[in-house]
Amino acid sequence: MENSAITDNGLGVEVALALTQAVPYRVFTLDAPMRLVIDFREVAFEANLDVLDQSDLVASVAGGAFRPGWSRLVMELSGPLAVQKAALETDLNEGDAVVRVVLEPATPEEFAASAGAPGEDSAPLTEPVQRDDGKLIVALDPGHGGVDPGAQRGGHDEADLMLQFARELKEALLRGEVDEVVMTRTDDSFVSLPARVSLARAGNADLFISLHADALVEGRATGTTIYTLSEEASDRASALLAERQDRQDILAGVDLRAQDDQIATVLMDLARLETAPRADMLADQLVIGMRERLGSLHKRPRLKAGFSVLKAPDIPSVLIELGFMSSQSDLDNLMDPVWRAQAAEGIVDAIGAWAVEEEAQRSRAGQ
Repeated sequence: MENSAITDNGLGVEVALALTQAVPYRVFTLDAPMRLVIDFREVAFEANLDVLDQSDLVASVAGGAFRPGWSRLVMELSGPLAVQKAALETDLNEGDAVVRVVLEPATPEEFAASAGAPGEDSAPLTEPVQRDDGKLIVALDPGHGGVDPGAQRGGHDEADLMLQFARELKEALLRGEVDEVVMTRTDDSFVSLPARVSLARAGNADLFISLHADALVEGRATGTTIYTLSEEASDRASALLAERQDRQDILAGVDLRAQDDQIATVLMDLARLETAPRADMLADQLVIGMRERLGSLHKRPRLKAGFSVLKAPDIPSVLIELGFMSSQSDLDNLMDPVWRAQAAEGIVDAIGAWAVEEEAQRSRAGQ
């Protein structure tokens, strides 16, 4: 929590908590005594609390585990201060973020009326994206780029092929039912995995699609595969692909290995209770749509693995392996504009079907 601070802001207080990645979070107040509470997945507070205890309006700051795997930061207030603003600010270049909470004076009665711990099944303050403006926004993530070319074969780089396909897919989506497309990169530049997710979130994306065409060192594979997130990979090949994606960030100077201990992943599991089924539904529709357009996919077109780029808890996310550059037939397909157009139309069909089902489920929930 380096670079975090609690400072006096006129008659109120501003709390800034620096995170290494944008995440959902939960903020609430408790009375008798008056406290501000922020819940996190387990975080090492002890060495960092001194930097937070610098406001005359905050009597004390304490933090630590309050149940297995979870931590709580508690600030005892010197007087009644109500939460006027709680926002997540993201650095689109680095993927870092700051949770900023602004407290302003309130009467004791106002404070008491708004205080109280939320239930265990309550939603995080940053909820999954569900706007009611009717717009459909898709984030496209062409894998790799810059110092990370991805898989290479016959003078072709995965990064270049995926950027080309993403551009073509963007145009196909905008001709269809999609109102806006957010691209995580538009040229041959390196974008870290956390920053890709942050760009999707900053663009208010309804869903996130990462595009890849990897190569397998061990074994043979052909055809398109759609992945959703799981800590347990469907098979060894899927696990190796996920490890390889993370390794590219490590080689480029973005080490993801220790992030689980550093990121304040507030209520991620709770948010994923909603987004995971929606991601599964999108992946299922992608299998149907792309199979209808392409005729055949990978022998197991629906798989799961722990791809870091799919770990946004608030946006349904999938990763499409369009093919494997280690397969000559797949590489030929990726170079074929007709095949790419058919693949793009399959994705357009799938997103349209997903959006219809999303609306149907919302209507059923509202009845």
